[in-house]
Amino acid sequence: MGRTFENRKGAMMKRWDRMAKAFSRCGKEIAIATRGGGPNPDANPALRRAIQNARAVNMPKDKIEAAIKRGSGETDGADYQELLYEAYGPHGVPILVETATDNPTRTISNLRLIFKKGGGNIGSTGSVSFMFDKRGAFRLNPEGLDPEELELELIDHGLEEMGEATSDDGDPLIVAYCAFESFGDLQAGLEGMGIEPVSTGVEWVPHNLMELGDDELNEVLELIDKLEQDDDVQDVFHALA
Repeated sequence: MGRTFENRKGAMMKRWDRMAKAFSRCGKEIAIATRGGGPNPDANPALRRAIQNARAVNMPKDKIEAAIKRGSGETDGADYQELLYEAYGPHGVPILVETATDNPTRTISNLRLIFKKGGGNIGSTGSVSFMFDKRGAFRLNPEGLDPEELELELIDHGLEEMGEATSDDGDPLIVAYCAFESFGDLQAGLEGMGIEPVSTGVEWVPHNLMELGDDELNEVLELIDKLEQDDDVQDVFHALA
């Protein structure tokens, strides 16, 4: 009985930690988008996307509104910068780390320590990103959608590729990819069709994937997990198969 309770308690704590991290990430995204384009989502596509992403992780409405107020200067809040760090993990795995930070000195210090302990190292600008393509990604609820018809409709709006994925809850999703430069065109195409994405974002997609043995793979995954736990880290991209 006691062990079962402890297992459930541990699972709940992990879930709360994931939720807190997701809310923090979305709050920063909302604040940055608001600062860049204003507090009206109808006139600010970046903010509209950020709010969609927040809703996808069930972020409460009051937290969304608070993030908008911070970004617009109505309330005090941190002034976040978006920074990309390029690095190699154990066994030469290319890694890109997207951050949103109010203290770049703290962020780079924390990341260097994580990589050092994890058997990797941070590289210079351009040392890793050339091995990735920056692409827009729109995750869609497949209910009521015909993938073939959707693909034909969206090609004229910059669609490059469609794939499948699952949500954190295990629900199936359709993923529509486009070049970063076509992000706005594809978003407009989806809006014109009355389709509201579950979430949207920019992803770094590797040109080539690396396959590792189980032990080596676990080393890299452990490093990635440590990176994702850092408060300043928004997302981590890698070339693992």
